Amino acid sequence: MILTYGSQQDYDGMAGQASGQPAWSAQDFAAMGAFMEAFNKDLEESGELVETRGLAAPVHTRRIGSHNGTPVVTDGPYAETQEVLAGYWIVECDSFDRATEIAARLGDCPAPDHVAARAYADIRPIAESHAEMDL
Repeated sequence: MILTYGSQQDYDGMAGQASGQPAWSAQDFAAMGAFMEAFNKDLEESGELVETRGLAAPVHTRRIGSHNGTPVVTDGPYAETQEVLAGYWIVECDSFDRATEIAARLGDCPAPDHVAARAYADIRPIAESHAEMDL
């Protein structure tokens, strides 16, 4: 699984709202969209893409916790959270190194400099069973 991250501030910027950082231009957003479409198409054509999704802004998040055995629901966004999961790809490929190569291509995604400077992706194997958890 390839995971990408963002913040509410990033989502606000993509929506054209200034939020302490410059807002994305329509051209910035279109360039990112075109890159993601091409990236996903390449993975589909190679047969490596299983699933991909972008996630809604953190403001639409609901967190479920527990306090003394009672469920507690908190609506987002969360002031203590600097970053949140923004999207993911599930790929089926030959190796962890190949998944890393795929994720590294995300570094070519167009974005304003202040966004690109802190962008990263995580690559994590999916465990199909308890035996694969490698605890």
